[in-house]
Amino acid sequence: MSIAIVTGSAGLVGSETARALAAAGMDVVGVDNDMRAVFFGADASTKTNRDRLIAELGHRYTHHDTDIRDRPALEALFRRYGRDIAVVVHAAAQPGHAQWSTGDPVEEFEINAVATLGLLELTRAWCPDAAFLFCSTNKVYGDRPNRLPLLETATRWEIAPGHEYADGVTESMSVDQSLHTSLGMSKLSADVLVQEYGIHHGIATASFRNCVIAGAAQSASKSHGMLGYIMKCAASRDPFTAIGHGGKQVRDVMHVHDLVRAFQEVIRSPFPGAVYNVGGGRASNCSVLEAVRLAEEISGNPMDLSHSDDSRVGDHIWWVGSNELFQQRYPNWSPRYDVATMMREIYERNRAEWSAAA
Repeated sequence: MSIAIVTGSAGLVGSETARALAAAGMDVVGVDNDMRAVFFGADASTKTNRDRLIAELGHRYTHHDTDIRDRPALEALFRRYGRDIAVVVHAAAQPGHAQWSTGDPVEEFEINAVATLGLLELTRAWCPDAAFLFCSTNKVYGDRPNRLPLLETATRWEIAPGHEYADGVTESMSVDQSLHTSLGMSKLSADVLVQEYGIHHGIATASFRNCVIAGAAQSASKSHGMLGYIMKCAASRDPFTAIGHGGKQVRDVMHVHDLVRAFQEVIRSPFPGAVYNVGGGRASNCSVLEAVRLAEEISGNPMDLSHSDDSRVGDHIWWVGSNELFQQRYPNWSPRYDVATMMREIYERNRAEWSAAA
């Protein structure tokens, strides 16, 4: 019996990971207590996705409504399955870069950093041969990307041609001496822990420093899930506010299926302690304004767009990550989706519900 433990299993990344690993013949143990509804409101609840997983996967999936900070409950799970655990995918977090992120830094650190330490220790104690994959974030770099030479165009900010990061930011960018916010600080702490358990303890760990991850199953909200939320506003004719930077801030966007394919590559052939800026890269990125225009085109609805001059603290003006390191190690992988394809998929899957709410 080969077991996969997936935290945040009812979220976008966790649920698609659970499906993929179950399809590969693994039994999946999901851990998710719907904290997303606490972070972002009832509309962001993952309960529907949880119920869909249970129905779709049947005996291949066992759900636990457990808080990832509940060390005794998690230890009971790890003890039960022991060395049958072949992979741990840690996709649970407080991921929002918004007001909540600065409201309770202690709770955020406990969720994002301390809980990650607990999972790493449980892996080391009960299944040291398992792969441990961590959903980190590009926010570990703080606001350092904003010091890059950036040029303003009609619809976006863009990096100066010829710069060493013109093809995307590599893992060489420093994480030091920058403004991280509570979110970036807590995720960076977890990221370093994951690296250390790979380098020092020999666990097959990998940190994925992603930016925007998109997919039709995401419970998008104002504070998290950029493409889904913009598409939702277009379909339901709700007003949308672009926050800061004239709406020209650029985001690297990757489809969740591409991310899960990357996970599977690492599970097959891990490099302990690895860190990857995996994302859509130069193949798939957009500004907020460009996403709004695409949403209007796809939905056929003009959007009620406004602007706020108050940018979020530490917000990236431009972020496109480089897939170079990951593709060197895993040459069979590359992103298959672009922004327009993702937004059309999100719209087609959800338009009936969203239009009914208009």
